[in-house]
Amino acid sequence: MNFTTKVPIEKYRNPIDYNSKIMSVGSCFAENIGEKFEYFKFQNSVNPFGIIFNSVSIEKLVNRIVNQIEFKENDIFFHNDLWHCYEVHSEISNANKEDFLIILNRVLLENFNAFSNATHIIITYGTSWVYRNKTSNEVVANCHKVAQNQFDKEILSAETIEKSIEKTINLIQKINPNCNFIFTISPVRHIKDGFVENQRSKAHLITALQSAICNLQSANYFPSYEIMMDELRDYRFYADDMLHPSQTAIDYIWMKFFENYVSENEFSTMNKVCEIQRALKHRPFNPESESHLKFLSNLNLKISKIQEVLPSIKFS
Repeated sequence: MNFTTKVPIEKYRNPIDYNSKIMSVGSCFAENIGEKFEYFKFQNSVNPFGIIFNSVSIEKLVNRIVNQIEFKENDIFFHNDLWHCYEVHSEISNANKEDFLIILNRVLLENFNAFSNATHIIITYGTSWVYRNKTSNEVVANCHKVAQNQFDKEILSAETIEKSIEKTINLIQKINPNCNFIFTISPVRHIKDGFVENQRSKAHLITALQSAICNLQSANYFPSYEIMMDELRDYRFYADDMLHPSQTAIDYIWMKFFENYVSENEFSTMNKVCEIQRALKHRPFNPESESHLKFLSNLNLKISKIQEVLPSIKFS
């Protein structure tokens, strides 16, 4: 007897391995997957400008990176004791104006190289709902707690999102024509927009993505949203807010991802990395004991053996 329907996932034709250079961009689910790659010590970068939910804001940042359009003074503003930029997440905001601009433009330069050298770019879209600044008429990535009356809320049409996705792909291919794209839709429900509105939002994203990548050999769709909605159709798989996936759900979706998108040749190395990660968390009762010193010696030997084959792997 089967008590759940399984979302079918085809084996990815361009699997990720330890030589791959991965860039994860988009919503908080991109961070969840990025943390998994980091744990297993893949070469991975995540959201250089922080969490971004909508396609237009992602496209705008990719355009800045690819064409090296520097941030200027008129791109930032002061609010609640910090300097902010409507194009990036508030985690980058800074109390010092000059430092903020330096950081923004350093990240811009660093990520030109990251996008140029990436073998796989994973983009996760979270919502079709956006806020448009009334003064500039521009869609913002983050409102930074500026008064709500300064923005108009609107839902992007599937056609607008499709064009935005296509522009994002074309921009990246301009500097990295051999890059592989993996697209997904965040399983997080944006209920603050409303229940029906959230469904409309996800439907627009699904429609746009399928149209944008259907004939693109270098692009693939991973059904994280569909797995959450169907295979994990139970509130026990949600965090306390009943909106975000629980750690169990994140782990399950990651399992589905790595089983189909990571080269099977790397599974053995992943297990070894996992053993080392668990060992590094070990806290001895007596750090000077002979047994613990032997434990450390064996651990260092395991790390050395992995690093001989894969020098890119570093353990803190």
